[in-house]
Amino acid sequence: MAEVTELDLAWEGSAARLRLPETLELPAIGAAWRHLLPQLGKAKRLVIEAKALASLDTAGAVLLLRLEQAAPTEWQGLAEGPAKAMLERCRTALEAANPPPPPRPLPPVAALGRAVVRTGADYLSRIGFLGEVVVTFLGLFRRPARLRLGELLRHLDEAGLRAFGLTVLLGTLIGIILAFQSSIPMRQFGAEIFIPNLVGISLLRELGPLMAAIILAGRTGSAYAAELGTMVVNEEVDALGIIGISPLAWLVLPRLVAAVLVMPVLALLMDLTGLIGMGVVMASLGFPPIAVIHQLQTAVKLGDLAGGLLKAAVFGGAIGFVGCRAGLAAGRGPRAVGDAATSAVVAGIVAIVVLDGIFAILFYRLGW
Repeated sequence: MAEVTELDLAWEGSAARLRLPETLELPAIGAAWRHLLPQLGKAKRLVIEAKALASLDTAGAVLLLRLEQAAPTEWQGLAEGPAKAMLERCRTALEAANPPPPPRPLPPVAALGRAVVRTGADYLSRIGFLGEVVVTFLGLFRRPARLRLGELLRHLDEAGLRAFGLTVLLGTLIGIILAFQSSIPMRQFGAEIFIPNLVGISLLRELGPLMAAIILAGRTGSAYAAELGTMVVNEEVDALGIIGISPLAWLVLPRLVAAVLVMPVLALLMDLTGLIGMGVVMASLGFPPIAVIHQLQTAVKLGDLAGGLLKAAVFGGAIGFVGCRAGLAAGRGPRAVGDAATSAVVAGIVAIVVLDGIFAILFYRLGW
């Protein structure tokens, strides 16, 4: 007789007899799992004595069922009770249909075609969503009451007013950094007086709208996606459609209009604080404020400010559109909201950069 943990295994010629203990649970079968199955591989018959068996967990039941598969098995003394019920439940579960095997990977050409089709379908979905938003917005001229003023004011507060502190901080730092970095090469030519020209044009035309858009994408775009994604997961958006309320008019338009309205304000605040930061650096370099203001008046035109604010409004519309679309397209799993927020931030920043490049080419062609 050979003892394997608490299980007694005896050989009678080519037949094996296994006596089970009173308790057959996970702590007692660790060694048995490693040693019993190899030993029973040569057995032509297995007798399992289960008279003393009173307690059995799933690990013990799976072990006994594996022993049944190793050799023709005869049970002795297995009485009705919790142990037998556990064994039958595990047997039923193991005999159930196996999950289908994973699909085979497609050939490279087929995989490329599927990726192209999916990408095209995604872009068509975005275009369709844009068309629905435009149609819903135009419908406001016929029924202005569909735009909820209270919801619009709430989003203006969250996207604009609560972002003022961060915008002021970043704008001031950007102005200081640009002024200090510009002073290094300018000093070699005695041209430090032209630092306001460089910083003013950079801020008003490019950096002001771009940095404000990045702030809006990080704060507000992700918030839009998270809010709408949570509503999709909780089936609140479906409920609005069932009762006859357009989710676009009820949820998307207030957020989109708020993003468009608030972006020029954030860009203007970024410009002003950046110029103030630059002025502080110029004062530290020994230039009076009147000289800095004179240089700004000479270099910066009203068209520079207008072009920057126009870009900011377009950036706001793109961020609101991307954030709302990412939220409404969220899945139903536990990671859906997080994935939607991440997608909104990434896609929003990419859209900002692409639009900024388009504006740069357009302004260059127009001589603006």
